[in-house]
Amino acid sequence: MRPHRAAGPPVRIVHLGLGNFFRAHQAWYTGAAPDSAQWGIAAFTGRSRALADRLADQDGLYTLLVRGPDRDEVTVQTAVSAAHPGTDLDSWCAYLAKPEVAVVTLTVTEAAYRRQRDGGLDLDDPDVRADLDAVRRGGRVSTVPGRLVAGLAARRLAGAGPLAVVSCDNLPGNGEATARVVHDLAASAEPALGEWIAGSVSFVTTMVDRITPRTTPDDVRAVAELTGHEDAVPVVTEPFTEWVLSGDFPAGRPAWDAAGARFTDDVTPHETRKLLLLNGGHSLLAYAGGARGHDTITAAVADPVCRRWLDQWWDEAARHVPLPAVDLAAYRAALIERFTNPRIRHTLAQIAADGSQKLPIRVLPVLRGERAAGRTAPGATRVLAAWIQHLRGIGAPVNDAGAGPYLERAGSARDVLALLAPDLSGDTGLIHAIDEAGADLSQRSVAH
Repeated sequence: MRPHRAAGPPVRIVHLGLGNFFRAHQAWYTGAAPDSAQWGIAAFTGRSRALADRLADQDGLYTLLVRGPDRDEVTVQTAVSAAHPGTDLDSWCAYLAKPEVAVVTLTVTEAAYRRQRDGGLDLDDPDVRADLDAVRRGGRVSTVPGRLVAGLAARRLAGAGPLAVVSCDNLPGNGEATARVVHDLAASAEPALGEWIAGSVSFVTTMVDRITPRTTPDDVRAVAELTGHEDAVPVVTEPFTEWVLSGDFPAGRPAWDAAGARFTDDVTPHETRKLLLLNGGHSLLAYAGGARGHDTITAAVADPVCRRWLDQWWDEAARHVPLPAVDLAAYRAALIERFTNPRIRHTLAQIAADGSQKLPIRVLPVLRGERAAGRTAPGATRVLAAWIQHLRGIGAPVNDAGAGPYLERAGSARDVLALLAPDLSGDTGLIHAIDEAGADLSQRSVAH
């Protein structure tokens, strides 16, 4: 039988982006906090309702299966009190209008912020323009910035007081990034609303880390065998987890620190370490490993060629992480343990998605830094070359809403770079290196 309960904890957190990572990370920390009975979460999907319906059928309960290299740990998670489809805007606004709701968290991917290259809201995006009109006239919004602004407008109207918005996406300075798009939309729609948000809403910056692959039918069967009950929506994750936060919580928060989260004045060093070493390493393996015929992180790391490329990338990237060398060495060793965990099936296709949004954050800072220092940057160059090969049909299928312009230019590394990083498009040495790395990858792919 599935797990059931009469009611969950009272809702004081609202989350957008109901998915596996959220349920393995923020929801886990909330449920593990000593005051968890006071902090229920109302979680909303991006748009679809399938996961929300299945989770609601189980009263918000689900099984978390933590797979270590040699053993399993199974727990029933209780922090999600309500699950809604992302299209349920009425419920979204109703929650945010309640004074007892103190925190909004987000896991919506980089692309969902609808940002321009300079970080501002893309007001030329048709969906953003439609949301701008909808906020002005009280209509239906669809984008993430639109939903945040609509919810905050409802809170202002209700006089429900301040709250914190906490982005948990892989964006540098994700708190500032979220604040920028929210303020841009609110100020354009209604200046008074923008002023209220500036004075009443804090935007917390975070670094999040826990490898959480998609749930497979085999995982569902394994949970049933381990627990003796059916769970339609279990989550599989690794033992490692990390959460570093910086910012104010004007209406309070759970005791996440008692569950292992860290609060600091500056997330940047930890954020940079994770984005460049873990996420950048993932992107390298997703594209270069995929080109060599691999389908999971574990398989790619086991390939001596991919492992050598990974070490080369890490050597470059580590020069741009503001942490002591001993800390970086320990982190790299921990990453190898995590990547080689044979019981976590993290597919390269999942990681390869949305490369046009990820590479500017994960790879370009290293490439720019290395070129500025007069170095050739073979590691960063290889990631770009492998991504271009991916655009050309090598490895995992392209799954990237922003890939259209790049696909049109994929025949020329220079043209791709002109779109991805215009400031580097005149670097003829870099263009030549990308072409050479791409040719080398093609030869090694065929040989493999």
